[in-house]
Amino acid sequence: MKRSGFLCVTALCLEFFCLMSSQPQSKPHQCRLMAGPSALPVLQREGDVMLGGLFSLHDMMLLIPLSSPLPRRFNFRTFRWMQTMMFAIEEINRDDHLLPNFTLGYKIYDSCSTPYHALRASVELMGGEGEGEVEGGSCHGLVPVVIGDGGSTQSLVVARFLGVFRVPQVSYFSSCACLSNKAEFPAFLRTMPSDFFQVDALVQLVQHFSWKWVGVVAGDDAYGRGGAQIFSEKVQKLGACVALHEIIPKNHAEGAMASIVARIRSSGAGVVLVFALEQDAGALFDEALRQGLTGVQWLASEAWSTASVLSTPPRFLPILQGSMGFAIRRAVHIPGLQEFLLRLHPSGSDASKDPFLRPFWEEVFRCSLQGDGGGDSQRGKPLCSGSEDLGSVRNIYSDVSQLRISYNVYKAVYAIAHALHAMRSCETGRGPFSLHACPNTDSVQPWQLLHYLKQVEFSNSFGDETKFDVNGDPVAVYDLVNWQLEADGQVKFVTVGRFDETTSLGRKKLYIQKTDIIWNGNQTTVPLSVCSSSCPPGTRRAIRPHLPICCFDCVVCTAGEISNQTDATECVRCLPEFWSNEECTACIPKLVDFLSYSDTMGIALLSVALLGSFCTATVVLIFACHHATPIVRANNSELSFLMLFSLTLCFLCSLTFIGRPSEWSCMLRHTAFGITFVLCISCVLGKTIVVLMAFRATLPASNVMKWFGPPQQRAFISLCTLVQVVICAVWLAVSPPSPRRLMTRESACVILLCDEGSTLGFCLVLGYIGLLASLCLLLAFLARKLPDNFNEAKFITFSMLIFCAVWISFIPAYVSSPGKYSTATEVFAILGSSFGLLTCLFLPKCYIILLKPEKNNRKHLMAKSEVQSGSLNGHLTISSKHNIIPFVSYSRGIVGMNTNISSSQWE
Repeated sequence: MKRSGFLCVTALCLEFFCLMSSQPQSKPHQCRLMAGPSALPVLQREGDVMLGGLFSLHDMMLLIPLSSPLPRRFNFRTFRWMQTMMFAIEEINRDDHLLPNFTLGYKIYDSCSTPYHALRASVELMGGEGEGEVEGGSCHGLVPVVIGDGGSTQSLVVARFLGVFRVPQVSYFSSCACLSNKAEFPAFLRTMPSDFFQVDALVQLVQHFSWKWVGVVAGDDAYGRGGAQIFSEKVQKLGACVALHEIIPKNHAEGAMASIVARIRSSGAGVVLVFALEQDAGALFDEALRQGLTGVQWLASEAWSTASVLSTPPRFLPILQGSMGFAIRRAVHIPGLQEFLLRLHPSGSDASKDPFLRPFWEEVFRCSLQGDGGGDSQRGKPLCSGSEDLGSVRNIYSDVSQLRISYNVYKAVYAIAHALHAMRSCETGRGPFSLHACPNTDSVQPWQLLHYLKQVEFSNSFGDETKFDVNGDPVAVYDLVNWQLEADGQVKFVTVGRFDETTSLGRKKLYIQKTDIIWNGNQTTVPLSVCSSSCPPGTRRAIRPHLPICCFDCVVCTAGEISNQTDATECVRCLPEFWSNEECTACIPKLVDFLSYSDTMGIALLSVALLGSFCTATVVLIFACHHATPIVRANNSELSFLMLFSLTLCFLCSLTFIGRPSEWSCMLRHTAFGITFVLCISCVLGKTIVVLMAFRATLPASNVMKWFGPPQQRAFISLCTLVQVVICAVWLAVSPPSPRRLMTRESACVILLCDEGSTLGFCLVLGYIGLLASLCLLLAFLARKLPDNFNEAKFITFSMLIFCAVWISFIPAYVSSPGKYSTATEVFAILGSSFGLLTCLFLPKCYIILLKPEKNNRKHLMAKSEVQSGSLNGHLTISSKHNIIPFVSYSRGIVGMNTNISSSQWE
């Protein structure tokens, strides 16, 4: 559109200058005004200074191939704007203070809503009334300033053309942000705020109501495309997304309009901004009605936010009721304007000079004025009676309740008047031009008037200030209007908020009275417009592939992570000592986990330990009650009771592994475990050595057994235990076990356990126990072929096999078990090995004592055995016919190969 406008300007300018250069060369310095190819209808009134005016009195152009576009509908709203310009000029002419002894005139053209007609009218304004020489050779038209045009597309073309001649142009309705470019449009000013501010207001409105999925439909012109593009860019910077971006074609093709409405429906957008002129917006809403599109909250740009052509027809009310948009600040009341509007009548004195009155009157009253043409009957309109009165008709033209754009026209005229007043008030020698010259007020030059227009700053009778910034834009103040349906079925534009660009820093520019808003569908709750619903705290947004950022899924935060805000983009990991709650909205201290007495596992292990202690105590009681019986005496009762005592300690030391770890419990559990087990294994090892040496001492009168008597056994056990005591003491002195908090990010618990301190110390304790157990197993294995009546080695072998199997399997289980389960594994190993020793070494004896008492006597133990002598590798071979509990301890050696054991050897 911009390019086509530029080409139009270029073509007309070339034609203009070519015609000038084609004049006779005898007067090279003479400038001649050229008449256009065909005169356009013009409404004018003479004055000292003529103000040009461009108004789109006709719209909805019907394009006929190979011909110029023809007007189709008369625009009452624009006609009111034109009348407001005339009213303001007459009001100024009556004012004796603003421009005394000076009158303003006007020359007004219909731009017909097209750049083509707007440019033709501009050429007419610059060319004068007809062809001829200009007095004084000054090559400028009779109009030093132009008010208009309304549409941004038309103003773009006109501004380029007028800018060549530095003729100021003051627009009342062109809001395209592109017109603020002073390098391209140096002579353009406006009383209409730039779309840049309107878009800023719309973006803040979207942000205020948390709309994240907004559709945009724009008109195919500079106003629609420019505004929609700025809106899309700004709204995306705030985190919202554009659901669709469609362009309404100027020909309103049925297929294109149907496609736009279908896209709106399929997008799921609950809020759609229509940034277009009222004609384009009307075409869109017609198609929306045809397809039955409802439930959309429409946002209006200021071009149609108060357009009566859309609010008046009842057919639009079902979909537009509740619409909202920003409108230019409304004038409360302009005194005398309505009377001026209603004065018109075809029989008036000036009616013949107004070429626009006839089409207006015929359109209002749907009748035909009698004229020279014979087309009245063809149009099918009855002749006007002459009794028609504008005061009896209620329409857009006579409605002065929403004076917004009309107020802009009013301010534009007064801005020019104040600029002329400043020019006339210039003091000689203090002018703004070179050599401090003042302007010539008898012949107003456009470039001089442009200078004063840029400096204009005044307050009108309503208290509103008018001034232009460096871009020629006014102060941006908008009313937020809401389309509400009254009881009589009429739409009322209710002001529910305000946007003031001049608001001081730190204060909100947008103010909204939410309670006064009625939304689409007569709802009072804010409509929701999102691609995806907000993610609650405890979740995060996961963007869907190939879709805008507003389309996402809500993913629950993983354990150990939280999000405490809505629509969090990521979850935050808790500190190591904290864990997320069930909702993943807050970090709470982790639960301290250890093998406690209240756990099922802790209770089970405690029960087993107490059961083992009870069983051991029971065996002690049985042995104590039968201490004089042969089975007890034959097994060295002293070592048996010492073993039972150590086994009791083994069962009880497992209790130190259960409960909250502390400094003393961590040191006690490992040292008590190491010492008690060494004491137990030392007793077993002592018994094994005695059995083995007793049957190896085969020579008569051998003194070997004197070295394995009870004192030596006690010393041996004490020495073995002392070594473990020394290891534990050094361990505790150098690097003792201590409580440690194991905090892993993947666990919801803080695992409280005992750290071994010195790994070497822990390995030495276990290694020493393993060494004694292995030695005991080896010796018991060597004694496996001794006579059954005296051989306890096989039971020791079984017990050591169980012991070693338990502790060998303990190592990988302990390393791989997490947290408190490693402690439970160690307790299980202690209890398992303890039960293995208790069962293998003492259960057979208890069986004989309690269930086979007939075998617990000296005679049975001394039963006849066949003793065969021989020298088989220097060893004694004894065969037995009886299965008797093995004999373990001796106080004297075996004195012969073929002898009976005396009674003294049972002691």
